[in-house]
Amino acid sequence: MTNNLPIIKFLKQPTSEDWVQQAIANLDTILLDHSHCERKAAGVALNLMFRYPSHAKLVRMLTAIAREELEHFELVNQHLEKRNIALGPLEAPPYGAGLSSQIRKQEPDRLLDSLLVSALIEARSHERLGLLGDRCPDRELAEFYRGLKASEARHYGVYWILATTYFAPDLVADRLQELSLVESELLATVYPQPRIHS
Repeated sequence: MTNNLPIIKFLKQPTSEDWVQQAIANLDTILLDHSHCERKAAGVALNLMFRYPSHAKLVRMLTAIAREELEHFELVNQHLEKRNIALGPLEAPPYGAGLSSQIRKQEPDRLLDSLLVSALIEARSHERLGLLGDRCPDRELAEFYRGLKASEARHYGVYWILATTYFAPDLVADRLQELSLVESELLATVYPQPRIHS
């Protein structure tokens, strides 16, 4: 069963109602996982800046992304503290590793795939934080998620802009088509442990 929201650009399939129900029933775990996601997102932006320092537009745009991801990390951690949830490890779902495995090793394919995988992850985050903002029974958390939704949309837009800056639009569109199918397949079955990307 799927929700009635429109499919987010880049995503082949909307998030299932099963995920929404799982997330709402496990808000503390989702919040903890969200903290890990924000930290990882900042790390991805920084790693791309370090790997491609001569790409001036990439460095400039991802500096802003990394800064904002770390600000979100801090905000999520404040909510964890309010709920007396310790910032501890969580087993990662197969989503991130499954997408990362699609990144080709040789340049310039590696750069293109890295940008598009990041765009897909941010697009899914945008969709799911929006769902939590609409459906979360905790009013404070719902407002928090609604506030982050626009940022995630901007983030996936930045990765798309960068991809089309350094690569031909047709090449970007074709590769995005391939990767977005993989992304949807990875989420075809809800991971048994609640996660933002599961």
